[in-house]
Amino acid sequence: MPEKKLHQISLVNREEFRMKGVAKVETFDDEVIILETNMGPLSIKGENLHINQLNLETGDLSVIGQVKAIQYLEAQGMKAAKGKGKNILDRLLK
Repeated sequence: MPEKKLHQISLVNREEFRMKGVAKVETFDDEVIILETNMGPLSIKGENLHINQLNLETGDLSVIGQVKAIQYLEAQGMKAAKGKGKNILDRLLK
């Protein structure tokens, strides 16, 4: 039987979001971060969101900022949400 990867979310005072099980960052800006996780697409909405730490080898993510909503997305919801943020390469090459 294949080993199931850990999927864990932690939110402290709505200001520090930590997660295990991140496979890919689809898009991000200071209001929305869209992730591909081992349990499906996930949206984090808020204000002044910044990716503090990201390690895709271990699946660990740390975000700071004011978190207002965390939502798992369906496939259609992820396509619509992708258009709202900027691609990670677009952000880095800006």
